Amino acid sequence: MSLEQFGYEDQLDRALGLGDLIVYGMIFMVPIAPFSVFGFVWQDARGMVVLAYLIGLIGMLFTALSYASMSRAFPLAGSVYAYVQRGLHDSAGFLAGWLILLDYILVPALLYVFSAVALQPLLPAVPPWFWLVGFIALNAAANLLGVRFTARLYKVLLALELLTLALFVILGALALYHGQGAGRLTLAPLYDARQFSLRTVAGATSIAVLSFLGFDGISTLSEESAGGQGAVAKATVLALLLIGALFVLQTWIAADLLPGLPAGSADTVFYAIAARAGGEGLRLAAILGVVVSFGLANAMAAQAAVSRVLFAMARDGKLPAALATVHPRFKTPYLSTLLVACVSLLVGLFFVHRVDDLSRVVNFGALSSFALLHVAVVYHYFIRQRTGAWLRHLLIPLAGLGVILYVLAGMNHIAKELGGCWMAIGVLCYLVLMFRSRGRSIGDILPPQ
Repeated sequence: MSLEQFGYEDQLDRALGLGDLIVYGMIFMVPIAPFSVFGFVWQDARGMVVLAYLIGLIGMLFTALSYASMSRAFPLAGSVYAYVQRGLHDSAGFLAGWLILLDYILVPALLYVFSAVALQPLLPAVPPWFWLVGFIALNAAANLLGVRFTARLYKVLLALELLTLALFVILGALALYHGQGAGRLTLAPLYDARQFSLRTVAGATSIAVLSFLGFDGISTLSEESAGGQGAVAKATVLALLLIGALFVLQTWIAADLLPGLPAGSADTVFYAIAARAGGEGLRLAAILGVVVSFGLANAMAAQAAVSRVLFAMARDGKLPAALATVHPRFKTPYLSTLLVACVSLLVGLFFVHRVDDLSRVVNFGALSSFALLHVAVVYHYFIRQRTGAWLRHLLIPLAGLGVILYVLAGMNHIAKELGGCWMAIGVLCYLVLMFRSRGRSIGDILPPQ
């Protein structure tokens, strides 16, 4: 299926194979993501941190399967925006794109804040804004140079993250079975009857699920994939499953190492656990691993994803046309990339001391757009095309929708309020857009399917 069938022409660089897409997805989700949010999930889950991650994995697996279905039908760079727009309705597509922008635009800022917080104990004299500016400049430059350059860089960064994780898992397991923490792996991180409640698990999952956000970013590279129509679909599911297994493994070990440690700050508790497992050396390795994975690798991938969504929406006339401008040499949407860098700096400076609030707001945008995606799968395949595939095109998306609505219901009120404001602004922008284009039909606005 070629882009010409959708009214577009190839402008980006088709250079990524299946392996590159999987690496990108893993980099975006970050194999050591729980290092930075473990304390927050532990608090909200009342110790059942593994359960929170398992529920997050199951919920996101349904969504990954829906992404896989839509990526085969619409191999476009716009991701959930393009899928909902073409699979459901133009206005719903705009809203999905607007909501995912809340995720994609804020994610880089969140990652820079995570990195600045991690570096603070090592270099307390250096102000957070210094790290924000440095990381943003490096990542913007890397993304401007094109996907061939970043694909090579992702592989190196992923290897460093996996090495850090392997050290923690091995040393953590040895420490456990030499009497540290609970003294062994227990079932408490998975289920504790004394602490369990649906509200508790929902609240914790709303934070834990943040670590899985990123598999959806693979779909933004559809127009840079050289692996055929099914490559994006396969990479989406495989990357999520690999990351889910790593999350469960590391959080289980960390949860059982925690008992007996002095109470500390939620954003640094994992580093205390690492010190218990492997001494000061492992603590420093964990801190530096978070800095490299969030401040460089993950943020670089996030900037690439959001610039592609901006590119796709601008190409369809839903955002200023300048954002669809592609660099003639590097074949990257460079104006979108520079805009994301500027927004990341402003948001990062505002939320530098409110990491948990920022993480919850990010989740609202992603999960809300995922809900629309599931509806689009049912409508496009099961109702419009009458495929009759009850499991793949009806039950799986409905299950995913149910999990997402459950997590949204248990989300922090601040996230709901800020997310609701963002949605209202999006609706207003869309009404203005439609008013300006009222002389044209939807067929004039929307390229052919």
